[in-house]
Amino acid sequence: MNTLKIAVVGATGRMGRMVIEAVLKDDTVALAAAIDLPGSPLIGKAVGELAGMPCELRVTPDAEAGIAQADCLIDFTRPQGALDHLAICRRHQVAAVIGTTGLDDAGKQTVADAAREIPVVFAPNMSVGVNVVFKLLDTASRILAQGYDIEIVEAHHRLKVDAPSGTALRMGEVVAGALGRDLRQCAVHGREGVTGERDPSTIGFAAIRGGDIVGDHTVMYCGIGERIEIGHKAGSRMPYALGALRAARFLAGKANGLFDMQDVLGLR
Repeated sequence: MNTLKIAVVGATGRMGRMVIEAVLKDDTVALAAAIDLPGSPLIGKAVGELAGMPCELRVTPDAEAGIAQADCLIDFTRPQGALDHLAICRRHQVAAVIGTTGLDDAGKQTVADAAREIPVVFAPNMSVGVNVVFKLLDTASRILAQGYDIEIVEAHHRLKVDAPSGTALRMGEVVAGALGRDLRQCAVHGREGVTGERDPSTIGFAAIRGGDIVGDHTVMYCGIGERIEIGHKAGSRMPYALGALRAARFLAGKANGLFDMQDVLGLR
């Protein structure tokens, strides 16, 4: 079996470094390119210095050349960057694993269009544990469809730029889907002032930002006299990196198609 060649964009960021570390520790994959924005002070730096592991590959600003020599791209960057990188993947027939959050409807459609030509895993959270939670939420929501108010609370580090998190929104989509609702119509984001009684058909969201919280998500089913909570707490970014590698291996040999982590883990 040929070694799967991985390109990582955002290589010098928190998530990029974690993905590189996971790649270097896995003998079934190889790092084809470590790509960062032109102008980064770490361009030209040996990857081994970033990951604390032996690797003489240098950080490059040339996304086109770096992606072209890979079998699969792993992207945890920003929405526009992810779409730009996806366009390069299309040109060179390179698979893509996209963990970037915050894409609007047009961006998501661009991902779907690309997946007609190349294989793509697009998921708001690559953690295996979080995706098990999605499955549990689907089951719980069907059972607790009547008599329970549903609230979603998420917490992340102070540097996160979007809210609610992509994971929280996906949790809301799973819950709404199980209840036969449209999340766009029933979501309530934050409350302030005299809000009146809670509409039982809504799904509430609250976002906390502070410190170095990696990612906490809790879905509360609040009934009369009891509360059920289903949640996930990440202690580091490594679960996301390991999930992304699992997704990359899942795409190996596929010609095209749009998948998420539920497909990767066989949870459909």
